[in-house]
Amino acid sequence: MGAEQILADGCHLNSGCGFPAPGVEVFDYATLWRFHLLGIDFLITKPLILLMIVAVVVVGFFTLAFRNAKVVPRGLQNIAEYGYLFVRDGIARDTIGKAGDKFVPLLFSLFFFIWVLNFLGIVPFAQFAPGARLAIPVAFAIMVYLLWVPLGVIKQGAGGFFKAMTMPPDVPKAMYGLLIPLEVVSNFIVRPFTHSVRLFANMFAGHLLLVTFSVATWYLFSPSLIGILGSTASFIVAIILTLFEVLIQALQAYVFTLLAAVYINDALHAH
Repeated sequence: MGAEQILADGCHLNSGCGFPAPGVEVFDYATLWRFHLLGIDFLITKPLILLMIVAVVVVGFFTLAFRNAKVVPRGLQNIAEYGYLFVRDGIARDTIGKAGDKFVPLLFSLFFFIWVLNFLGIVPFAQFAPGARLAIPVAFAIMVYLLWVPLGVIKQGAGGFFKAMTMPPDVPKAMYGLLIPLEVVSNFIVRPFTHSVRLFANMFAGHLLLVTFSVATWYLFSPSLIGILGSTASFIVAIILTLFEVLIQALQAYVFTLLAAVYINDALHAH
């Protein structure tokens, strides 16, 4: 049952029903279309449709912005170039150095795709950030993982890369028996896990909070002092959380992309 269904149930403060507190069910959406291909069952749901829409919007915007690029940028090209320079100078070069320029297309795509996906959480009719479904941040994290680990092996050699990742310099050799297993778990298991969960947890919590106070605004709305005050307070909190969510959405896109750049830097340069 989604948030729309909760709001449509007609539950109010004086209607005799308790507060319909939203739970994980607000992240479940009905299957809109199902089909089979090569023995695999594919389900088309709202989050998947939002993913496809964002892909079209992001690609379409930057294609349009750079279609007739001018030496002196104006309009959409000016906005797009600011975005490109932000990722190139503020993430790629700051983290990786000049060698990061070749990874700017990936980091640029990650940042703006994730940012727009997150922003859908406050867009009317969409009102859901697909990053709140764990599988989506996990897919992004796996993509980054499958880049930086092979890249590290190619650039440093298998032995050099795993030595750099698991054997910190200036540490007594007697400590390596303890450090190597810890570093293996930290760098090759915990790292991709936290990379995905950080984005997921923030989008999950933000969506649940917004739904909770939106439902509370509707539930408390009634011709009584408690109802008016409670509904008004819930509505104000929902507005404040929405504004706060705008900041969190951009910040989480930045953090995810920045960490991707950090991992790429580890692959290119030994500690």
